[in-house]
Parts: sequence; structure tokens; C-alpha cells
Amino acid sequence: MSPRDSKSNAKQQQRKRKTPRREPMAPSRGWPGPGGGQVGGMDPPTMWRATTVQACGLWPFAAGSGAPMSGVPLGQHLHTGATVCGDPLSWFTRARYISNPSLFMLGMPGLGKSTLVNRMLIGLSATGVVPLVLGDLKPDYADTVRALGGQVISIGRGMGGINLLDPGAMGAAAAKIGGSAGQALEAEAHGRVLNMVAALVTIVRNSPMDDHEQAVLSAVLHHLRERTPPGRTPVLPDVLRVLSEGPDRVRAVTLDRGDESRYRDAVDPLHRSLLGILDGPLGDTFASETSTRIDLNTPAVCIDISRIGEADTQLTAAAMLAAWSDGLGSVAASHALADAGLTPRRWFFTVLDELWRPLRAASGIVDRIDALTRLNRTLGLGDAKITHTLKDAESLGTEADKAKARGFVERAGMVVCAGLPRAEMEELGKIVGLSQREIELVSSWSSPPGWAMTGEREEPPGRGRFLVKVGGRPGLPIRVSITDTERHLHDTNTRWAQNAQSPAKETGAAVEADAGPAPDRRIA
Repeated sequence: MSPRDSKSNAKQQQRKRKTPRREPMAPSRGWPGPGGGQVGGMDPPTMWRATTVQACGLWPFAAGSGAPMSGVPLGQHLHTGATVCGDPLSWFTRARYISNPSLFMLGMPGLGKSTLVNRMLIGLSATGVVPLVLGDLKPDYADTVRALGGQVISIGRGMGGINLLDPGAMGAAAAKIGGSAGQALEAEAHGRVLNMVAALVTIVRNSPMDDHEQAVLSAVLHHLRERTPPGRTPVLPDVLRVLSEGPDRVRAVTLDRGDESRYRDAVDPLHRSLLGILDGPLGDTFASETSTRIDLNTPAVCIDISRIGEADTQLTAAAMLAAWSDGLGSVAASHALADAGLTPRRWFFTVLDELWRPLRAASGIVDRIDALTRLNRTLGLGDAKITHTLKDAESLGTEADKAKARGFVERAGMVVCAGLPRAEMEELGKIVGLSQREIELVSSWSSPPGWAMTGEREEPPGRGRFLVKVGGRPGLPIRVSITDTERHLHDTNTRWAQNAQSPAKETGAAVEADAGPAPDRRIA
């Protein structure tokens, strides 16, 4: 062989060594570990083969980065045992992991969803954030808010009500600020009142209001604001009075052209719906003055609607929407005062639990919820929406409503999953992006406990376990272990304790049933 041929063969061998050979793996087989099973929490990567000369600096046993340490301590990583910290506000403001300070949580009942959110409330309150629980149904959060020195407002028949026409904190802030900024806040308060009354009519009718009816209602509200004497707030019966009188400002938007019959044809449907509110199941709660206004200077607020009966779906949905409107209006008022230099800046964290209840109350309610909660990022507001499954959205009447409800999940910065059936996880994976390993892990948490032979209470395998997802990142599987203080503050099973037994002793297992394994009482 000539020297030229030898040199050519050497170059060909060198080129072969520089080009690693790709050997794809079948996705269904997973990423094999030492024993042949799957390892890690991701789908199998592409495998490449190279010589030790080409890949001499590669360590094949690489692991992901450490657990995030910004925010409220939530629990321990299931695989590494490292402490995992996080909450929507800290991950948005400090860590910048998410672009929207919101959390959407799904999971079967009794697996600890409200326990995890209670922990976030306590941790955020310690940093100066004001928690707002706008509609506590069980109640899950009232005792925690009391322990934080906050304000608990009870809403229900014979207990307290909300005047939907009361601008509340926004009206007081507008008067205090004055000028163009005060006028802008007053206009926003008018829109919020209009939106809330329209939502109430939607609940009673089980169908949305017409556009011309909203114009009539807006004209009535403007008329009442101009004619109501200082120191008095109009109430719903005043709206009926104005509709009956038919002042020029209201008649102008009905296009009655001086014809009384045309005016009555335009306003009678709205008039009948408002009569149905006042004389029906909602009248006692929304027909009079607000019993207790939200205090902007309190460290936490809980609006407790647990006294409303389970079967009273209309009143429950209306009370939740009214509480959300009042609470978010208070947030807007606080920021307006801070913008004017009248108060220090404060951040807020709202909890919207049992989201399925108002969603099923009436067609079109999803629009009202969407309008109330879409702009939280611009309001200095983090939020947590909690429900059981995505089927809560799929049960809505129209495809448009279903798409809007799914948008709550799509827009969430953090998605937290407790135990869910596999079919539900497959559907969630189409929105969030879950690997097969993550789907299998969370699905395994939805299994019931075993048949205990000793007679002792056995915990379900998924109790206190959550998967935290952010965008396309691999999920963080965590285990939450509650403290004694949390155990006494939060017990959703108090009515299952025997009368002769001490609640303080019995709540241990019951609340642990909503958070983590009984033997481990370490602080997360």
C-alpha cells in the first residue's frame, strides 16, 4: 500500500470516530435502569453511542438540578428527600419560574388539597402577603385566618349579607383619592357592580342577560348613584323602583320613543328577574345593606359561607361570586391608594376553592368568573383555584363555556395534582404536558387503601402527595407532613368524631388524613 493510500485510510477512520452513532430507543420501553425498569420522571431520551475518546468528559449518571428553595416550604421531594419550597407569588416575583402568579389544583376529595393551600396561607402571611379566602364552603380556612389574627365574615340566611350595589372599598378609595384617578376607580367600581348584578340575574334565569338589558341596568345604576343622598348606599329594591318610574336616562337606552308599551316590553324581563331575586331564595342575603365590610388593614380575610345548605346551589354560587367581587374590589382599592401614596403597597393571595360549585350553577357563569380573575397579574394578586377534576369543566353546557373553563388550567403558572384516575391524567396531559411516568405516578395515588386486618385506620397511598408542574419542566413529586399546629387548625372530618372523645385528640388522624402519613410529623 502506497503512503498516499495509508494516509487516506487513516483520515477515513478518524472521520468515523468523530461521528457518534445514533441508536434510538422505542418510547414504549422507557429509559432502562440497571434492573431493566424505568428510572426518572421523564419520557425516554434519545440514546447516542460514542467512544471514550469522543465522550471522555461525560458522566452517564447525571441527575437534575436541586429542588427549588424559593417560597413557602411545602414538603419533601419523594425521590431525593430534599425540601421543596414554592408558591405562586414567590415563583413569580423572586424566582421568576412562572409568568403568571396563579395556581390550579386538582385532586380527588380527601387527599389534602386544602391542607397544602392552608400551608401556603400561613407561609405567605409571614412574609406580609394578605391571604383572601373568598367563599369558604366547609369551612377549611376560617380557623387558620383567625389564628393569623385576620377577619372572618359569615354570609348566609339570617347571619349576614352582601349589598351587590355597594362599591365597598373601591368607592371609599375613590372618594379619598379624588381627581382623575378617583374618577377612574369610581368607573371601575361601577363596572364591577354591573357585572355582579348581571351574574346574579344569570343564576336566577339559568341563562345570560341580553346586551340591551345590561345597558338598561347600567343606566339605572348611574341614575341611582347620582340621585342617592350622601351617606346612603342604594340596594336592589331601589333598582326595581327606578325601573317602575322609568326616568329619562333609562328610557333613552330602551329606544321607547315616548311609547310606554315599548318601554315596558324592554324592561319587564329584567324587572321580573330582579323580583325573582328579591322574593326568591337569594333575597334575604342580597337585598339589604352589607353586614360587614372587608377591612383592608387586617392580616387575612375569610368569607365563610359554610352555613348555606349543600342543596342550595343558587345561593351558594351567588354568595361565592359576590364574595369574589367584593374581595377583588378591595384589592383594586388597596393598590389605587398605594398608587396615590396614601397607603403602603401590599400583595394579596386569593383562594377560590370548590370551583365546580359556581361553574355548574348556571350557563354563562364561567364568563363572570373569567372576568373577575383574568387580570390578577396586573392587580398584584396571586390566586389558587381548586377543584376535583377536569370533568368539572366538561360538564358545562356549551363548548364555549368548556373552552373557557379549560383556560383556567392553561393560564395557570403552577398546576398541582393530587391523586387522579389515569383517564383524567391523560386528559390533563393534553393541556399541561405530562410524561407517562408522571401520569402513572399520580394515577397510583388515587388507589384506595388496603383492607386493614388490625382494625386501625389505614391511609390511602396518595394522601399528602402532590405533583407540581410548571410549563414543560419535569414535575416535582412531593410529600407533605403537617405539624401539630396545622393539625389542630385544619380538620375536615370533625363531625366524624365521637361525642365523648376530645376533638383535640381525635383530629390528629383525621387531619393527617388530609395531609400526610401519620407516623411522620416532621415540619415540611
